[in-house]
Amino acid sequence: MCATTPVWGGNSARNWADPSLQIDLVRSIDRACFDFLLLEDSSFVPDNYGDSMEFYLERALRAPKNDPLPLVPLMTQASKHVGIVPTISTSFYPPYLLARLISTLDLMSDGRVGCNFVTSTALRAAQNFGLKDHIEHHTRYEMADEFVELVKQLWNSWEADAVVADEERGVFVDPCKVKTIDFEGRFFSSRGPLNTARPAQGQPVLVQAGGSPQGRAFASKHMDVIIAAVGTVEEMKAFRDDVRDRVAAHGRDPDKTKILYQITPIVAETDAQAQEILEARAKAKDPKVMLASMGSLFDIDFSKIDMDEPLAGLSTNGQQGTFKRFMAMGSTLREIAQNFRFGIEGVAGSPETVASQMAEMMEEAGGDGFLIAGSVNRRYVAEITDGLVPVLQRRGLVRKAYAHEHFRDNLLEF
Repeated sequence: MCATTPVWGGNSARNWADPSLQIDLVRSIDRACFDFLLLEDSSFVPDNYGDSMEFYLERALRAPKNDPLPLVPLMTQASKHVGIVPTISTSFYPPYLLARLISTLDLMSDGRVGCNFVTSTALRAAQNFGLKDHIEHHTRYEMADEFVELVKQLWNSWEADAVVADEERGVFVDPCKVKTIDFEGRFFSSRGPLNTARPAQGQPVLVQAGGSPQGRAFASKHMDVIIAAVGTVEEMKAFRDDVRDRVAAHGRDPDKTKILYQITPIVAETDAQAQEILEARAKAKDPKVMLASMGSLFDIDFSKIDMDEPLAGLSTNGQQGTFKRFMAMGSTLREIAQNFRFGIEGVAGSPETVASQMAEMMEEAGGDGFLIAGSVNRRYVAEITDGLVPVLQRRGLVRKAYAHEHFRDNLLEF
């Protein structure tokens, strides 16, 4: 089982806003029978590195980004089966608005939409939505828990057979099957019901990636897909064991909660060519880019810290799980920049070699698949969908065809 998330690179720098790039991407993913396409997002232009937006804008780090929700109908109309998962912030989105949007998109796509929930980490994002200071990390997850409870109740405010469309009786909706929810929480409230029908899937597929204890608790309570950005097989296994135990503690079936590991494979004609690419990328790697990117997640300006001085006294209101992994990678910024990996890197080779490496990792760690992240240029997408996937299919590791109409059913089938 595989999924993919867009990260701009290569020639896409010139046509990043061209809808044909999005259409080509989703058609390739659909043809390769992936489970879903995840549209990652953030809602701010960082200025954490050097107290300036300059570094980020010049290198297209987190900006520019188009809003993912308008891309969903574009992509569902251009494809037939693959699920489309936009990202939304539980800290800033009104729950009723989100529930209505996702329900509409799921209905209009015949059941092919999910939702990736994030709590948003950056102070600048909070300020874009009218807050002077950002909400405290633990509180953001308390809000997220309540947010998801509310939107699930709104999706259930219409029974599955509420729309009867009975022309003879002149009844379109059975009023006995549409209820208010009268939700009153600590952070949110809503009378309900939705003024659109129940989603085609009943409940859209819910996705989340959170490495902190609060993030794992939230994901294990609600999510259908949980994404792990870990770097080793040992971390993969530890994450999976922990999350499955948490899912079971909530009375949910761990086998119905899919755990995916983020990976960025390099696929080439031969192992030697792939190693050359890997080595060239390692030589060209700029530690400032990684530190600026991580700084935007932690609201820390790493440009003000000596690269070779021991780190001390750092804390963050941002991504706690990622920050913990980041700080464990060395005692200085130089060591961390050399060692830190946001997901599984170093998997490189011919399609046969990469397929073997992925199969071995999954066999040892357990899990349900990988979230493939990489530059969204047509060549890289083709290397994955037309190079790697056919090998995985021949080995019976991924599907060759979709068996179901709805995203959720396809997700749970393999």
